[in-house]
Amino acid sequence: MPKLYSLDLRERVVRFVEAGHSRRPAAAHFEVSVSFVVILMRNYRETESLAPKASGGRRHSKLDPHR
Repeated sequence: MPKLYSLDLRERVVRFVEAGHSRRPAAAHFEVSVSFVVILMRNYRETESLAPKASGGRRHSKLDPHR
């Protein structure tokens, strides 16, 4: 399961990138993965939200229809 980062960290990463820095230096500065920064920025530009997407959920058993 992916690690959920705080809203505060997400805000600081977005401000850092929007201040003119690229994604790789942002990832190194905040000690997160480059993919996290890339996906965060893409989602932020599309939805203007920093909230993480829902994770987890109930997995249904393949045997449920047969019970």
